[in-house]
Amino acid sequence: MPLLAFVIVHLLVALALVFVARRNTRAAFLVAAVPPAAALGWVLAKSGPVLSGQAIDEVVEWAPAIGLELAFRLDALGVLMTVLVAGIGALVLVYSAWYFQRDSGDARRSGPLLLTFAAAMLGLVLADDLITVYVFWELTTICSFLLVGQAGVSRESRRSAMQALMITSLGGLVMLLGFVVLGEAAGTFRISALVAHPPAGPQVAVAAVLILVGAFTKSAQIPFHNWLPAAMVAPTPISAYLHAASMVKAGVFLVARLAPVFVGVVQWWLPTVLFGLATMLVGGWRAMFETDLKKLLAYGTVSQLGFIMVLVGAGTPTAAMAGATMLLAHGMFKGTLFLVVGIVDHNAGTRDVRELSGLGRKVPWVNGVAWLAAVSMAGVPPTLGFLGKEAAFTAYLRHEWVLAGLVAGSMLTVAYTARLLWGAFSTKPGVAPTEVKPVGPGLLLPTAVPAVVGVVLGVVYGVPDYLAATYASQLGNTTYHLALWHGVNVVLVCTALALVGGALLHVVRFRLAAFRRDLPRPLDAQRGYERVMGLLERVAVGVTGRLQVGSLPTYVGIILLTVLAVPGTALVLNSSVPEDLRFFDNLLQVPLAIVVVVAAVAALRSHRRLTAVLMVGVVGYGIGGLFIVDGGPDLALAQFLVETLTLVAFVFVLRRLPAHFSTGETTLRLPKMLIAAAAGTFIAFAALIFSSARQVPPISHSYLAQAEEGAGATNVVNSIIVDFRAFDTVGEISVLAVAATGVASLILASRFERRKRSTRATAVVRQPKQKEEVRD
Repeated sequence: MPLLAFVIVHLLVALALVFVARRNTRAAFLVAAVPPAAALGWVLAKSGPVLSGQAIDEVVEWAPAIGLELAFRLDALGVLMTVLVAGIGALVLVYSAWYFQRDSGDARRSGPLLLTFAAAMLGLVLADDLITVYVFWELTTICSFLLVGQAGVSRESRRSAMQALMITSLGGLVMLLGFVVLGEAAGTFRISALVAHPPAGPQVAVAAVLILVGAFTKSAQIPFHNWLPAAMVAPTPISAYLHAASMVKAGVFLVARLAPVFVGVVQWWLPTVLFGLATMLVGGWRAMFETDLKKLLAYGTVSQLGFIMVLVGAGTPTAAMAGATMLLAHGMFKGTLFLVVGIVDHNAGTRDVRELSGLGRKVPWVNGVAWLAAVSMAGVPPTLGFLGKEAAFTAYLRHEWVLAGLVAGSMLTVAYTARLLWGAFSTKPGVAPTEVKPVGPGLLLPTAVPAVVGVVLGVVYGVPDYLAATYASQLGNTTYHLALWHGVNVVLVCTALALVGGALLHVVRFRLAAFRRDLPRPLDAQRGYERVMGLLERVAVGVTGRLQVGSLPTYVGIILLTVLAVPGTALVLNSSVPEDLRFFDNLLQVPLAIVVVVAAVAALRSHRRLTAVLMVGVVGYGIGGLFIVDGGPDLALAQFLVETLTLVAFVFVLRRLPAHFSTGETTLRLPKMLIAAAAGTFIAFAALIFSSARQVPPISHSYLAQAEEGAGATNVVNSIIVDFRAFDTVGEISVLAVAATGVASLILASRFERRKRSTRATAVVRQPKQKEEVRD
């Protein structure tokens, strides 16, 4: 089971790194890079057979009785995502060994957490079961929360981590509901089975919308995009891995994985195209005016994720090829650019474009690496980004409005790419040259590898073409192939428009900035998020203030109303009274029942507290009598003991309470009477229905047969408690022990507090006497 084994090894090494990082953080990061590198090597070694159609499947039965299993599958899309998750992950971990200050708190935390995150992402991209996908999906959310928040020292990091957690986890819950709807509609939760036999019907449309909500929140699509720029408070290596190459890819990966299932479903492809285009344009527009290099890359990532969403959600082979190519290209160039910004920030002490000047000449190697990645992001030949954009334009040649949106978004991409290079490395008039420390190979080499790979794969385009075409074959056959030259055609004109238009936008950037300042801003995602959270807080305070009023009758009434509204309604609508209903089996049950009813009414009518307690005790003793009549003397004995102890406890408590109830407490108000009567009727009716609904022989027959022979007991009740259900008994004893410990602690704390107050009072009384003695 190599696929699951790699995930487990990642987690075990991450656990060991907690101890390694205490001694040497650099060694911890370097050790952490080994499992992702090994996973990448193994996957690349198996990629030949996998891409030829021999996918690797693994199934680990988790709970076979209810059909739960951990299913994994390595196919073309899995190979592509493993290159990003494991490849970029290993490089980021090596980079981190020289980025973080040695033996700092951030370094000790980040190594184990990054490797744990890599394990969760690896499990996510290899999962072949919807429930398995959800498990790893939420693990990535938790790891992201911990990595963005770090130690939680600053208010900004805590707020950003909580925002990312709230948005992505709520989207994940909606997505889980979509998984359930889709799995129930298809009769299976296996993704490979869903792709082979896509379900149909109205449930599929509902599932498509619900799943897209989760994908949009994870991949920062409008209107959920604001959490990604806010998460830039995390250290740069974490941003490079989570928010460029890995976590934010989870949403578009899920759309790409399930695209063959929802081919032709309007509720699937139309939202991905519309929201993807809007996200591409808004993210690109915002990136053009950012002064923080990380924020610029963050909004650029939002824009590129929208671009990829348009491609992977379309459901056509050519668009799927373009989407797979852009997934790979984006991981390469954006991972490099984040690491470049980390070098600039780490060695120059700032990443503000208004303060940086002359770095291109002082760190030429970093400048060259940044250019290699930037031209791929802009779509300049002969890079992998160029191949992906040409495929994207080709996929939408017959949809002019989408093509126009993609070209406009690509112009913005070129514009903010130029702003990035200008802001980081150019010599700006009027700005003093920035001092920068020498850049060592520990930071430079991991940064350069993805950029070089992006160019190499653009030249040797047969490799990404084979990979993307294998994935796209699930959606149908296509004659399109990646190439550096397709002749003079509309696609080439679109590419030229994007490059020239983007360059012109960069030239007039100051005029655009002035124009942007004059624009009204009726909609703001961050302000909307803050208002929604504020509204939720106010609603929570209002509901809590009205429900948590410190009244036990109110709490019981709410619980009973909930029971009546949910299971009570279902019971009334779907149940009927048994035909063989008898009012009693033994004549003695009649007087005992009368005694119980009369005592209950008397307890309600009592004015004295002691009388009410005694009547409640009579109810309990009457029920014990019913147990005896029904042949349960052991139950009756337990009932009698409990009632006796309860009466004794009540008597001790009643000594400190008034003898009579207050006037309000004895008034039988109509709402309370109706709730109590309805709840009692429901419970009686439910007990009657449930006891008559048995369809298999009761387990008690087995207990009776095995009690004497298997447990050596002639009392079957004792045998059940001690032998057959011993774990239940141990659990109940544990609960009682915990409760007793809590009660004892409260008593001791109360005594200690009284003794403390008594000591203080004695000291206050003695203080004047001591002063008089001093005067004498």
